[in-house]
Amino acid sequence: MKITVAKSAGFCFGVDRAVNIVRELIEKGERVSTLGPIIHNKQVVDELEAAGVTVADSPEQASDDRILVIRSHGVGDGVYSFLNEKGVRYVDATCPFVAKIHKIVREQSENGADVLIAGDSSHPEVIGIMGFCKTKAYTFKNERELEKLVEDHPELMDKKVCLVAQTTFDMEEWKKSLKKFEKLCTNSIFFGTICNATSQRQVDAYELAETSDAVIVIGGRHSSNTNKLYDICKKSCGRTFLIETAAELEHISFREDDNIGITAGASTPASIIKEVLDRMSEKSGEVIETAAEQNFEEMLEESLKNVNTNDKVFGVVESIEPNAVYVTLDDRKQTGYIPVDELSGDPAAKTEDIVKVGDKLELLIMRTNDQEGMIMLSKKRVDATKGWDVFEKAEENKEILTGVVTEVVKGGVIVVSNAIRVFVPASQATASRKDPLEDLVSKEVEFRLLEIDKRRRRAVGSIRSVLKERADAAKEAFWSTVEVGKKYTGVVKSLTSYGAFVDIGGVDGMIHISELSWTRIKHPSEVVNVGDTVEVYVKGIDNEKGNISLGYKKEEDNPWNKFTANYNVGDVIDVTIDGLSTFGAFAVIIPGVKGLIHISQIADHRVEKPQDELKVGETVKAKITEINNESKRVSLSIRAVLADQAAEEAVEEVPVEE
Repeated sequence: MKITVAKSAGFCFGVDRAVNIVRELIEKGERVSTLGPIIHNKQVVDELEAAGVTVADSPEQASDDRILVIRSHGVGDGVYSFLNEKGVRYVDATCPFVAKIHKIVREQSENGADVLIAGDSSHPEVIGIMGFCKTKAYTFKNERELEKLVEDHPELMDKKVCLVAQTTFDMEEWKKSLKKFEKLCTNSIFFGTICNATSQRQVDAYELAETSDAVIVIGGRHSSNTNKLYDICKKSCGRTFLIETAAELEHISFREDDNIGITAGASTPASIIKEVLDRMSEKSGEVIETAAEQNFEEMLEESLKNVNTNDKVFGVVESIEPNAVYVTLDDRKQTGYIPVDELSGDPAAKTEDIVKVGDKLELLIMRTNDQEGMIMLSKKRVDATKGWDVFEKAEENKEILTGVVTEVVKGGVIVVSNAIRVFVPASQATASRKDPLEDLVSKEVEFRLLEIDKRRRRAVGSIRSVLKERADAAKEAFWSTVEVGKKYTGVVKSLTSYGAFVDIGGVDGMIHISELSWTRIKHPSEVVNVGDTVEVYVKGIDNEKGNISLGYKKEEDNPWNKFTANYNVGDVIDVTIDGLSTFGAFAVIIPGVKGLIHISQIADHRVEKPQDELKVGETVKAKITEINNESKRVSLSIRAVLADQAAEEAVEEVPVEE
């Protein structure tokens, strides 16, 4: 008797993950309840029940003193809303592949598409999917039902329609339905959502049944994927038996069968498969060599491909969840997961910025669970291993590296570079000890390595050494090219009562307060602030002291130039009284230009004091009587305006001769 076990029997990551979540909660001392049986396998459910796990048949049955686990089948959006509204503590163990379908139908239906689901309408997974549909949703089990569905709803032929499949849907039936769907619904889009492990399991089961005299399918009778495996095998091998435990083998005779195939549903633990193989060996009365137990071990090894802790493997990203990234390992019928803290050495990095669905990653195996096929992986440790090689060369050659400052710690900051955490002491973190370390967080910096110890995973770096080198180079370049009149774009570094200091490329220059504005100001902050970017030009250079004086005012903004371009002697204009003195009044012509109205020009009569005729802030008409460009002074006269008005009035009063 030869027994062959299908290569991909059992080992469904989604189910194993859910069971493992429950077991971990139990180990932590939590009282646990599951929303429906956590797995379609009576033996596992009984085992968990013995450990104190209860089953809630509906969200309303959730208990306040227990944490509720949502099983791998997932639930509808309304269930989450109910649990959150009632304040129920829960853990979501929805299979990532199912969660992917939830996202698809929600987005597509929000965009107006009706949803067609290939699957069993009474299956909890399909019920959960329908719970995320915002438009009309329909289900069908095969090509014939799909055709009937469209016949009953002809509007689907022209409407926007989205097609998805239950993760355990029959692959062959899906292909036939898809052809029909594309013919019937022209304005449509479909998504291949059958779990890759499910589809491979179905292919392996079909190939196994083709070459076997009898096939045993191990799994729960309420398990959808187990029943599909049974149907697939039954079509090719008439002697196909569905069993839940090894005890059921007592009622089956295999005397005339030379080749026996064994496969198992996604919810069948490896321990039950092994128990069946052991019982087959006992039942046949002989030690089954290259079959039975040995084949089971080969199946494990084939699935895990000699997976050992610290082995490197390649995987393709299948889905991204809040707490982990799920990947399919190359050349393996296996799914692994990368906890978020094993993705990157930068704790602030966002998962979606590090990896995307479809990315191929080199990973390190952190932990395996041969019983359930669980593989925990790390990306950051592979990156770090490569990073140490980069660090060793960089230290030897005094190379400059780049990294991101992730946090301030006691005595300095942490820079993550090449997936390695580098400690930079406070004395080596900034150009000046006065600069706050907090300003560096989340910024990309350049640094050199001062010390590395690969064995102890320790690296110490210096940002200051690079900053100093950059500053020295900038100063040298500046002094070799600076000249009076040259323009620069700089950043205001500090302010004093007498001016503003500006960094113009590694060298600070000063804008005197008188150079900041054409009008009189009391403090530089009236014009510029620290951090402002300003355009300046060199007014003077003191090479001995290393001082640079800068100009900021632009000639085109000179108020005197604006005045002379628009006003002439003899013009009568409106002016505003700005100040009064014993000898006259000062009046603003335009901002930055004032004129003097001598006391003798204030009125057409003798004036003892300007205050007797004028008030500060008053607007009056005055004639420009003189413009002195050398001294930039303007003389104004109200008296001249009054005289002109009197002359005009006199002309008007002269009688016209007839």
